[in-house]
Amino acid sequence: MNHNFDRAPGAGRSYNLPADPGFGAAGDDDTKPQLFNQRGPLRQPRSVPLFSENNTSPAGDAVGGDCRKQSRPQQSANANSMSSQGCYDVDSLVKSSKLSASAAEFVPSGINSYEDPTHYDDSEGYYGELNLDEMVKDFLDHLSSSPGTFESDIEYITGMLNSCVTTEALLKDLVELIYKESTAIPNFSYTGARLCNHLSKHLNVSPPSGNFRQLLLKRCQTEYQHRDVAVRGEPEIQKKFHSYVLFLGELYLHLEIKSAKGPPKRADILLIALKDLMNSLFSNPVDSNLICAVKLLKLTGSVLDDTWKENGQSHMEELMQRIETVVLDATCSRDVRQMLLKLVELRSSDWGRVRAVSAASNATPDNDPNYFMNEPTFYTEDGTPFTAADPEYAEKYQEILDRQDYFDFYGENGNDLSDIEDEMEPEMEEAFERFCLEAEKKRKK
Repeated sequence: MNHNFDRAPGAGRSYNLPADPGFGAAGDDDTKPQLFNQRGPLRQPRSVPLFSENNTSPAGDAVGGDCRKQSRPQQSANANSMSSQGCYDVDSLVKSSKLSASAAEFVPSGINSYEDPTHYDDSEGYYGELNLDEMVKDFLDHLSSSPGTFESDIEYITGMLNSCVTTEALLKDLVELIYKESTAIPNFSYTGARLCNHLSKHLNVSPPSGNFRQLLLKRCQTEYQHRDVAVRGEPEIQKKFHSYVLFLGELYLHLEIKSAKGPPKRADILLIALKDLMNSLFSNPVDSNLICAVKLLKLTGSVLDDTWKENGQSHMEELMQRIETVVLDATCSRDVRQMLLKLVELRSSDWGRVRAVSAASNATPDNDPNYFMNEPTFYTEDGTPFTAADPEYAEKYQEILDRQDYFDFYGENGNDLSDIEDEMEPEMEEAFERFCLEAEKKRKK
């Protein structure tokens, strides 16, 4: 075994470095090496300067000490001279430069400058960069998702449109956008009609071709002229036409026209259009057309009926007769036929309205169609229902009241019948009711 075997880390490595004078210098080949032979580090530390100051050799200190003492002042002097020379060079460049901080921005040729409008905090500046189409769609999407904010947001929307819509072409584009969105967005016809009514009063632009309301009615007339073709068209065409019909019904209810004397009135031209539209729907009595007609009459039936009666016209009676004919002859589905019958029943009850003209004491089943509407429904012992329309209703109803008084009488003596009923078994409950009936009969005798 080799007696010179060294287990120290890195033992046996040779760096071919000269031995330090301060530690045993290398002698002859027969000289036994020391156990910890002083060697240099594997690599220089990165924080150590170019010339090592941590050399442990005294000879190295003696030899290199003077050099280091002389080199430090010389290096600092060189650094100072270089920094001062650099400062003089920068100052001279600044004084001789023709650049200016207020100069225009340099843009290479062939590159268009672009500004992102979303970086602006001012909403007016943001919408100023958008076109009318995007702005109106943003407004309508907001009103569609948050219809409850209509009253609080309509003034801001009107102000923005007044600042943007200043020409006849822009006004026509606005009318077209609102019409398309009002007939395309589901359940938006009500809010769209309210928006149209407000803009017809507060939009400033009024070109010779017509104001907002006149252009809107012209746009609706264009669709109205194709009604006979639309009711027999493809399902997609019929769907668009039905949306237009319901929007026109909402427009008739909400669009107000100033009158020279008295309060604002509704547009009579829409009244005529709605009658013609319903006739067109009943001319092709398929399920989709009949459902649209039912929705329209539920929406506007009471107003149309009152207006036609005031004008001495019997258009509503004609429509009801036509509905009855459709129910008897048309091949509509059972559900649609039931909807039509319910509509006729609704009209016979004055569209579900309760007139406050006649007092309750004067109301009879003959002069008040809603006489029995709010009366409760009772059931006999065998489960047969009976209401106020039943001839024996008064006698049975009085019997129920007497029983109720009897239960109240027992309740006043401290017996909580509700708790008893919850705890009793079905047999006990039946026996208890028989007992109550017998006691009631004895009390009457």
